[in-house]
Amino acid sequence: MQSGHSIWLPELDAKDKPVYLAIADTIADDIRDGRLAPGQRLPPQRALAEQLGLDLTTVTRAYSEARRRGLLDARVGQGTFVRMPTLTERTDDVGNAFIDMTMNQPPLPHSPELLERVRQSMVQAVSQTDARSILRYPEIGGSLKGRSAGAQWLAQRLPDVAADRIVICPGTQSALLTLLSMLARSGDIVCAEALSYPGFKAIARQFGLRVVGVAMDDQGLDPDALRAAVVEHAPKAIYCTPTLHNPTTATMPLKRRQEIAAIAREHRVPIIEDDIYGVLPTTSDPPIATFAPDVTFYVGGLAKSVSPGLRIAYVAAPDARQAMRLLGAQRATALAMPPMLAALATQWIKDGTAGLLLDAIRTEATARQGLALDALPPGTFAAHPEGFHLWLLLPPPWTRGEFATHLRTRGVAAVVSDTFSVAGPVPEALRICLGAASSRAETGRLLDILANALDQGPALAGVVV
Repeated sequence: MQSGHSIWLPELDAKDKPVYLAIADTIADDIRDGRLAPGQRLPPQRALAEQLGLDLTTVTRAYSEARRRGLLDARVGQGTFVRMPTLTERTDDVGNAFIDMTMNQPPLPHSPELLERVRQSMVQAVSQTDARSILRYPEIGGSLKGRSAGAQWLAQRLPDVAADRIVICPGTQSALLTLLSMLARSGDIVCAEALSYPGFKAIARQFGLRVVGVAMDDQGLDPDALRAAVVEHAPKAIYCTPTLHNPTTATMPLKRRQEIAAIAREHRVPIIEDDIYGVLPTTSDPPIATFAPDVTFYVGGLAKSVSPGLRIAYVAAPDARQAMRLLGAQRATALAMPPMLAALATQWIKDGTAGLLLDAIRTEATARQGLALDALPPGTFAAHPEGFHLWLLLPPPWTRGEFATHLRTRGVAAVVSDTFSVAGPVPEALRICLGAASSRAETGRLLDILANALDQGPALAGVVV
């Protein structure tokens, strides 16, 4: 704790908000980014008002608002201090926190104002939910209101999609389970990228399906390799992630999306387009479903762009008849979305909370990608500036197993490339989820660990080779 206050002045950008709220927001941002430390004393209100050329009332309201948000403590006769975290909140202590990056999750927005809106929206969603819906089995595929909200969310990527084509599933994993149960049978072949989402691989294995891996490059799935695989194997489906591919972060250009759509339509092979990351980039080429609407099952949702705790996926079938088939498959496999979560998702989409959370996640992800760009050696990773994971490409003599072990000794868990491998040589690489860190400061510590290990090599890093 500092005995005196440092010369802290907020950088104000009030624009469309009152100045006192802008000051409170800046306090929150500076605490989050480490410019204000726990226990640090802030300038006296009168002194800050003079420095900023404001009246005392404005600064008093700002400090009061920051205290209301739990950011500051006022001590009689001593001044105003940045609130010290409680024991249960101290997750950022160096050497004590374990950073689990095995789940690819978005960064947590740190705006107290936004979190308060989330809380209020949750209360509103509960209060507006028909109590009778909780006392009955939920409607398979979702209610008309929920499917309409899903169509509204997907319209960011699929304009004019009709609600009767939408089927709501409790998460992308559930959506893939339902789709594969409908499209394939034990012993059938499905195609996927050579490096692919582990959840898809697991479901295919459970169903007794053979997954044929299709070659990729830095732009994603290779059309020539896909055409050859389709001709040779006659697969029952093609699974792919065209935007912010998991794990490589590759994003297909427009021409490649059109080529893959043409291949699927020519051979009448259904496409399962996993576009769960599709809304993260501010600008992106249209989904494959735009070019092959008659054969594409498009999967979007909220877990990667709004909240991992809100596991809801919206599947847009090629037409209403295929959506009815999908409902039958869902009834036999994953059942329906819990009504309270469906109601909350609908509320957030309708009242704009989901959009605000998406914007906040995108902003935080961009900031963390900037930290990675500054910290890591050029050429050692692939990433998208608005994504929240990166694909770490290890220079020799590092191997993926050695590097993962080294990270474990430093309190970091990451996923090695073997987890994603379907076919071909397994690259010496790991997926690094920058969203797993609780703050930008913790992200910086994580990146320092990575940069030091890449710079030193396994011998100097203390790894037995």
